[in-house]
Amino acid sequence: MVPPLITLEEHFFSTEAISSFEAKYSEQLKFLPGLAGKLQDLGGLRLQDMDAGSISIQVVSHGPGTLNTSQCRAANNQLATAVAQNKARFAGFAVLPMKEPAAAADELIRCIRELGFVGALIDNHVNGKYYDGVEYYPVFQAAQDLDVPIYLHPTWPSEDMAPRYSGNFSDGAAASLGASGFGWHSETALHILRLFAAGVFDKFPRLKIIVGHFGEMLPFMLQRVCDLSIRWGKFERPFKQVWDENIWITTSGVWSLDPMACILRNTKIEHILYSVDYPFAKNEKGLSWMEDFERSGLVGKEDLERIAFKNAETLLRIKITETAS
Repeated sequence: MVPPLITLEEHFFSTEAISSFEAKYSEQLKFLPGLAGKLQDLGGLRLQDMDAGSISIQVVSHGPGTLNTSQCRAANNQLATAVAQNKARFAGFAVLPMKEPAAAADELIRCIRELGFVGALIDNHVNGKYYDGVEYYPVFQAAQDLDVPIYLHPTWPSEDMAPRYSGNFSDGAAASLGASGFGWHSETALHILRLFAAGVFDKFPRLKIIVGHFGEMLPFMLQRVCDLSIRWGKFERPFKQVWDENIWITTSGVWSLDPMACILRNTKIEHILYSVDYPFAKNEKGLSWMEDFERSGLVGKEDLERIAFKNAETLLRIKITETAS
Protein backbone atom coordinates (compact mmCIF):
# COMPACT_ATOMS: atom_id res chain seq x y z
CA MET A 1 0.00 0.00 0.00
CA VAL A 2 1.35 3.42 -0.99
CA PRO A 3 2.31 5.56 2.05
CA PRO A 4 0.80 8.99 2.74
CA LEU A 5 1.91 11.54 0.16
CA ILE A 6 3.18 15.13 0.25
CA THR A 7 3.54 17.05 -3.01
CA LEU A 8 5.67 20.16 -3.61
CA GLU A 9 5.14 21.42 -7.17
CA GLU A 10 1.44 22.15 -7.22
CA HIS A 11 0.20 25.39 -8.70
CA PHE A 12 -2.53 27.98 -8.61
CA PHE A 13 -3.13 31.27 -10.40
CA SER A 14 -3.88 34.31 -8.30
CA THR A 15 -6.81 36.56 -8.99
CA GLU A 16 -4.25 39.24 -9.86
CA ALA A 17 -2.61 37.17 -12.60
CA ILE A 18 -5.16 34.90 -14.25
CA SER A 19 -6.22 37.23 -17.08
CA SER A 20 -2.68 38.19 -18.07
CA PHE A 21 -1.49 34.56 -18.08
CA GLU A 22 -4.17 33.14 -20.39
CA ALA A 23 -2.20 33.79 -23.60
CA LYS A 24 0.95 32.15 -22.23
CA TYR A 25 -0.97 29.04 -21.26
CA SER A 26 -3.11 28.78 -24.39
CA GLU A 27 -1.76 25.33 -25.35
CA GLN A 28 -2.29 23.90 -21.87
CA LEU A 29 -5.74 25.45 -21.56
CA LYS A 30 -6.66 23.96 -24.94
CA PHE A 31 -5.48 20.42 -24.27
CA LEU A 32 -6.24 20.05 -20.53
CA PRO A 33 -10.00 20.29 -19.91
CA GLY A 34 -10.95 22.10 -16.72
CA LEU A 35 -7.45 23.47 -16.19
CA ALA A 36 -8.48 27.10 -15.73
CA GLY A 37 -10.92 26.25 -12.96
CA LYS A 38 -8.43 24.05 -11.14
CA LEU A 39 -5.73 26.72 -11.30
CA GLN A 40 -8.03 29.26 -9.69
CA ASP A 41 -9.36 26.95 -6.98
CA LEU A 42 -7.82 26.88 -3.51
CA GLY A 43 -10.59 24.99 -1.81
CA GLY A 44 -13.03 22.18 -2.42
CA LEU A 45 -12.04 21.17 -5.94
CA ARG A 46 -8.34 21.05 -5.08
CA LEU A 47 -9.03 19.02 -1.94
CA GLN A 48 -11.22 16.63 -3.92
CA ASP A 49 -8.44 16.09 -6.44
CA MET A 50 -5.92 15.60 -3.62
CA ASP A 51 -8.11 12.89 -2.13
CA ALA A 52 -8.31 11.19 -5.53
CA GLY A 53 -4.52 11.03 -5.54
CA SER A 54 -4.15 10.05 -1.86
CA ILE A 55 -2.29 13.32 -1.14
CA SER A 56 -2.25 14.31 2.51
CA ILE A 57 -0.49 17.69 2.15
CA GLN A 58 -0.07 19.84 -0.94
CA VAL A 59 2.53 22.61 -0.89
CA VAL A 60 0.87 25.17 -3.14
CA SER A 61 2.77 27.67 -5.28
CA HIS A 62 1.98 30.20 -7.97
CA GLY A 63 2.27 29.08 -11.58
CA PRO A 64 5.17 30.33 -13.73
CA GLY A 65 5.03 33.87 -15.08
CA THR A 66 6.60 37.18 -14.07
CA LEU A 67 4.77 39.14 -11.37
CA ASN A 68 5.70 42.53 -9.95
CA THR A 69 6.08 43.20 -6.24
CA SER A 70 2.48 44.20 -5.58
CA GLN A 71 1.17 41.23 -7.55
CA CYS A 72 3.42 38.88 -5.59
CA ARG A 73 2.20 40.28 -2.28
CA ALA A 74 -1.41 39.91 -3.36
CA ALA A 75 -0.85 36.34 -4.58
CA ASN A 76 0.95 35.37 -1.37
CA ASN A 77 -1.79 36.89 0.77
CA GLN A 78 -4.43 35.02 -1.22
CA LEU A 79 -2.54 31.76 -0.76
CA ALA A 80 -1.97 32.42 2.95
CA THR A 81 -5.72 32.77 3.46
CA ALA A 82 -6.33 29.41 1.77
CA VAL A 83 -3.60 27.72 3.82
CA ALA A 84 -5.06 29.13 7.05
CA GLN A 85 -8.44 27.68 6.14
CA ASN A 86 -6.96 24.20 5.52
CA LYS A 87 -3.88 24.03 7.75
CA ALA A 88 -3.84 20.23 7.85
CA ARG A 89 -3.86 19.87 4.06
CA PHE A 90 -2.11 22.92 2.57
CA ALA A 91 1.27 24.61 2.97
CA GLY A 92 2.63 27.52 0.95
CA PHE A 93 5.61 28.42 -1.20
CA ALA A 94 6.02 32.16 -1.78
CA VAL A 95 6.14 33.72 -5.22
CA LEU A 96 8.83 36.41 -5.37
CA PRO A 97 9.37 39.48 -7.61
CA MET A 98 12.73 38.29 -8.93
CA LYS A 99 13.00 41.25 -11.29
CA GLU A 100 13.63 43.27 -8.10
CA PRO A 101 16.03 41.17 -5.99
CA ALA A 102 15.94 43.34 -2.88
CA ALA A 103 12.15 43.34 -2.89
CA ALA A 104 12.20 39.59 -3.50
CA ALA A 105 14.33 39.06 -0.40
CA ASP A 106 11.99 41.24 1.67
CA GLU A 107 8.95 39.35 0.41
CA LEU A 108 10.54 36.00 1.20
CA ILE A 109 11.23 37.16 4.77
CA ARG A 110 7.65 38.43 5.12
CA CYS A 111 6.16 35.21 3.78
CA ILE A 112 8.15 32.99 6.11
CA ARG A 113 7.92 35.08 9.27
CA GLU A 114 4.42 36.54 8.91
CA LEU A 115 2.51 34.15 6.64
CA GLY A 116 4.08 30.90 7.82
CA PHE A 117 5.17 29.69 4.39
CA VAL A 118 7.75 26.93 4.10
CA GLY A 119 9.91 28.25 1.25
CA ALA A 120 9.59 29.86 -2.17
CA LEU A 121 9.04 28.73 -5.74
CA ILE A 122 10.50 31.08 -8.35
CA ASP A 123 10.78 31.23 -12.12
CA ASN A 124 14.00 29.93 -13.64
CA HIS A 125 14.83 33.35 -15.11
CA VAL A 126 13.38 36.84 -15.53
CA ASN A 127 13.26 37.86 -19.18
CA GLY A 128 16.30 35.67 -19.87
CA LYS A 129 18.28 36.84 -16.85
CA TYR A 130 19.55 34.13 -14.48
CA TYR A 131 20.34 34.57 -10.79
CA ASP A 132 24.10 34.00 -10.69
CA GLY A 133 24.90 37.70 -10.22
CA VAL A 134 25.69 39.39 -6.91
CA GLU A 135 22.45 41.37 -7.13
CA TYR A 136 20.62 38.15 -6.22
CA TYR A 137 22.70 37.49 -3.12
CA PRO A 138 20.06 39.07 -0.84
CA VAL A 139 17.52 36.42 -1.91
CA PHE A 140 19.93 33.55 -1.30
CA GLN A 141 21.10 35.10 1.97
CA ALA A 142 17.53 35.37 3.19
CA ALA A 143 16.76 31.76 2.23
CA GLN A 144 19.90 30.54 3.99
CA ASP A 145 19.25 32.61 7.11
CA LEU A 146 15.63 31.46 7.27
CA ASP A 147 16.68 27.87 6.51
CA VAL A 148 14.02 27.40 3.84
CA PRO A 149 14.39 26.00 0.32
CA ILE A 150 13.98 27.79 -2.98
CA TYR A 151 12.26 25.72 -5.66
CA LEU A 152 13.74 26.73 -9.02
CA HIS A 153 10.92 26.16 -11.48
CA PRO A 154 11.00 26.28 -15.29
CA THR A 155 9.38 29.17 -17.09
CA TRP A 156 8.73 30.36 -20.61
CA PRO A 157 11.57 31.34 -22.97
CA SER A 158 12.29 35.04 -23.11
CA GLU A 159 12.13 36.85 -26.45
CA ASP A 160 15.84 36.30 -27.06
CA MET A 161 15.55 32.59 -26.15
CA ALA A 162 12.52 31.84 -28.31
CA PRO A 163 14.30 31.66 -31.71
CA ARG A 164 16.36 28.70 -30.45
CA TYR A 165 13.16 26.67 -30.32
CA SER A 166 11.61 27.72 -33.64
CA GLY A 167 12.25 25.97 -36.94
CA ASN A 168 10.68 24.05 -39.78
CA PHE A 169 7.75 22.87 -37.73
CA SER A 170 4.46 24.14 -36.33
CA ASP A 171 4.04 26.98 -33.90
CA GLY A 172 2.61 24.46 -31.45
CA ALA A 173 5.77 22.37 -31.67
CA ALA A 174 7.93 25.47 -31.17
CA ALA A 175 5.91 26.50 -28.13
CA SER A 176 6.24 23.03 -26.62
CA LEU A 177 9.94 22.60 -27.42
CA GLY A 178 10.71 25.90 -25.72
CA ALA A 179 8.66 24.99 -22.68
CA SER A 180 7.46 21.76 -21.09
CA GLY A 181 8.34 19.64 -24.14
CA PHE A 182 12.07 20.07 -23.50
CA GLY A 183 13.57 23.56 -23.34
CA TRP A 184 12.59 24.79 -19.96
CA HIS A 185 13.95 21.63 -18.35
CA SER A 186 17.37 22.02 -19.94
CA GLU A 187 17.35 25.74 -19.11
CA THR A 188 16.75 24.97 -15.45
CA ALA A 189 19.59 22.44 -15.44
CA LEU A 190 21.83 25.09 -16.99
CA HIS A 191 20.82 27.53 -14.27
CA ILE A 192 21.94 25.14 -11.52
CA LEU A 193 25.31 24.78 -13.25
CA ARG A 194 25.59 28.56 -13.60
CA LEU A 195 24.98 29.01 -9.88
CA PHE A 196 27.73 26.50 -9.13
CA ALA A 197 30.16 28.02 -11.64
CA ALA A 198 29.54 31.50 -10.22
CA GLY A 199 30.42 30.32 -6.72
CA VAL A 200 26.95 30.84 -5.28
CA PHE A 201 27.14 27.59 -3.32
CA ASP A 202 30.52 28.65 -1.91
CA LYS A 203 29.05 31.97 -0.82
CA PHE A 204 25.93 30.28 0.62
CA PRO A 205 26.99 26.78 1.66
CA ARG A 206 23.70 26.04 3.45
CA LEU A 207 21.48 27.17 0.57
CA LYS A 208 18.75 24.65 -0.27
CA ILE A 209 17.57 24.42 -3.88
CA ILE A 210 14.81 22.15 -5.17
CA VAL A 211 14.38 21.28 -8.84
CA GLY A 212 11.54 19.26 -10.30
CA HIS A 213 10.91 16.81 -13.12
CA PHE A 214 13.37 14.22 -11.84
CA GLY A 215 16.17 16.76 -11.51
CA GLU A 216 15.71 18.59 -14.83
CA MET A 217 18.00 16.20 -16.75
CA LEU A 218 20.95 16.65 -14.38
CA PRO A 219 20.99 13.13 -12.87
CA PHE A 220 21.54 11.56 -16.29
CA MET A 221 24.46 13.94 -16.97
CA LEU A 222 25.75 14.04 -13.40
CA GLN A 223 29.01 12.14 -13.84
CA ARG A 224 29.85 14.14 -16.96
CA VAL A 225 29.25 17.39 -15.09
CA CYS A 226 31.34 16.21 -12.14
CA ASP A 227 34.22 15.25 -14.42
CA LEU A 228 34.27 18.46 -16.46
CA SER A 229 33.35 21.03 -13.81
CA ILE A 230 36.87 20.80 -12.38
CA ARG A 231 37.81 23.03 -15.34
CA TRP A 232 35.42 25.80 -14.28
CA GLY A 233 37.52 27.28 -11.50
CA LYS A 234 38.47 26.66 -7.90
CA PHE A 235 35.57 25.87 -5.59
CA GLU A 236 35.40 24.99 -1.91
CA ARG A 237 33.39 21.86 -2.76
CA PRO A 238 33.16 19.84 -5.98
CA PHE A 239 29.87 19.67 -7.82
CA LYS A 240 28.98 16.19 -6.53
CA GLN A 241 29.25 17.41 -2.96
CA VAL A 242 27.03 20.39 -3.77
CA TRP A 243 24.59 17.98 -5.42
CA ASP A 244 24.55 15.86 -2.28
CA GLU A 245 24.27 18.74 0.17
CA ASN A 246 22.40 21.58 -1.51
CA ILE A 247 20.10 20.11 -4.18
CA TRP A 248 16.81 18.28 -3.73
CA ILE A 249 14.83 16.85 -6.67
CA THR A 250 11.18 15.95 -7.14
CA THR A 251 9.33 13.50 -9.35
CA SER A 252 6.90 16.09 -10.69
CA GLY A 253 5.17 15.16 -13.93
CA VAL A 254 7.57 12.45 -15.17
CA TRP A 255 5.75 9.14 -14.97
CA SER A 256 8.41 6.59 -15.79
CA LEU A 257 10.48 4.30 -13.60
CA ASP A 258 13.53 4.60 -15.87
CA PRO A 259 14.78 7.97 -14.55
CA MET A 260 14.18 6.87 -10.99
CA ALA A 261 16.45 3.86 -11.53
CA CYS A 262 19.21 6.31 -12.53
CA ILE A 263 18.52 8.74 -9.69
CA LEU A 264 18.64 6.05 -7.03
CA ARG A 265 22.21 5.27 -8.09
CA ASN A 266 23.59 8.81 -7.89
CA THR A 267 21.34 10.90 -5.61
CA LYS A 268 20.94 10.66 -1.84
CA ILE A 269 17.64 9.03 -0.97
CA GLU A 270 16.99 11.82 1.55
CA HIS A 271 17.01 14.36 -1.29
CA ILE A 272 14.34 12.72 -3.48
CA LEU A 273 10.77 14.00 -3.06
CA TYR A 274 7.44 13.00 -4.53
CA SER A 275 5.48 15.63 -6.45
CA VAL A 276 2.81 15.76 -9.18
CA ASP A 277 2.81 19.17 -10.98
CA TYR A 278 -0.91 19.63 -10.41
CA PRO A 279 -3.07 20.64 -12.20
CA PHE A 280 -0.91 20.31 -15.30
CA ALA A 281 -0.54 16.64 -14.33
CA LYS A 282 -3.20 14.55 -12.63
CA ASN A 283 -2.88 13.42 -9.05
CA GLU A 284 -4.33 10.06 -10.04
CA LYS A 285 -1.51 9.62 -12.57
CA GLY A 286 1.01 10.27 -9.84
CA LEU A 287 -0.66 7.79 -7.53
CA SER A 288 -0.61 5.14 -10.26
CA TRP A 289 3.11 5.79 -10.75
CA MET A 290 3.76 5.48 -7.02
CA GLU A 291 1.96 2.14 -7.05
CA ASP A 292 4.16 1.00 -9.94
CA PHE A 293 7.22 2.26 -8.07
CA GLU A 294 6.24 0.32 -4.95
CA ARG A 295 5.75 -2.88 -6.97
CA SER A 296 9.03 -2.40 -8.86
CA GLY A 297 11.23 -3.38 -5.94
CA LEU A 298 13.60 -0.48 -6.66
CA VAL A 299 13.31 0.58 -3.01
CA GLY A 300 12.18 -0.96 0.24
CA LYS A 301 9.37 0.24 2.49
CA GLU A 302 11.54 2.67 4.47
CA ASP A 303 12.95 4.44 1.40
CA LEU A 304 9.51 4.51 -0.26
CA GLU A 305 8.18 6.35 2.77
CA ARG A 306 11.08 8.79 2.67
CA ILE A 307 10.32 9.70 -0.94
CA ALA A 308 6.56 9.74 -0.39
CA PHE A 309 6.44 12.09 2.59
CA LYS A 310 9.19 11.82 5.21
CA ASN A 311 11.84 13.76 3.26
CA ALA A 312 9.35 16.59 2.68
CA GLU A 313 8.45 16.63 6.38
CA THR A 314 12.13 16.98 7.26
CA LEU A 315 13.02 19.57 4.62
CA LEU A 316 9.97 21.77 5.13
CA ARG A 317 9.37 21.13 8.83
CA ILE A 318 5.75 20.13 8.25
CA LYS A 319 3.90 17.09 9.56
CA ILE A 320 1.05 15.01 8.25
CA THR A 321 -1.76 15.11 10.83
CA GLU A 322 -4.50 13.60 8.69
CA THR A 323 -4.44 11.40 5.60
CA ALA A 324 -6.41 11.78 2.40
CA SER A 325 -9.89 10.32 2.63
